[in-house]
Amino acid sequence: MTDTKPAVILLSGGLDSTTCLAIARAQGYDCYTLSVAYGQRHAAELTASKRIADLLGAREHRIANVSLGQFGGSALTDAAIDVPVDGASTGIPATYVPARNTVMLSMALAWAEVLNAADIFIGVNAVDYSGYPDCRPEYISAFETLANLATRTGIEGTRFHVHTPLMRLSKAEIIGRGLELGVDYSKTVSCYQADETGKACGACDACRLRKQGFKEAGVPDPTRYRTGP
Repeated sequence: MTDTKPAVILLSGGLDSTTCLAIARAQGYDCYTLSVAYGQRHAAELTASKRIADLLGAREHRIANVSLGQFGGSALTDAAIDVPVDGASTGIPATYVPARNTVMLSMALAWAEVLNAADIFIGVNAVDYSGYPDCRPEYISAFETLANLATRTGIEGTRFHVHTPLMRLSKAEIIGRGLELGVDYSKTVSCYQADETGKACGACDACRLRKQGFKEAGVPDPTRYRTGP
């Protein structure tokens, strides 16, 4: 028996979610990691998520399957929509996946309720991000309210809490925090169109923000690029 508390951590295999897992572990949580195969363009991030869960000592790692690709509507799930690579898009970009965080948080909530875990971690960020509406503090607050209204656990008196430790951090600050906690970012995959080995394109929004983060943090970028950084 241990005195650690269980928590479900949404783990995409990317830089932010990996840092989020490291923070949860450092705070003493017994970490159960959940990745979601939602019909994204590549499986490299899912491979990375399993690797990271092992490296950071997750108690259990699961990959849930839900086919958001059947609906399309996003450059990440519909091959007919190009991934933006010029960094010049305005408004909500084509890489927004309709309802993705709502679906993922709902799956994390279901597992948390089974585990008797009152805590869920998600690596959303409202500073260096692509403008997705489901990464905002208002959304997280609303989902937490829903979680406590719509579950047996919430009704019986145990309150769920959705932790967003990266919400107010810049990408450089996230990287700095992760390095303090021993994260090896070479093992992560953030690129929207990585190849099957996990090498990044270096041009999409995810790559652009990641590159800038390492530059501002003043540390070498360990990302494996297809054509070099």
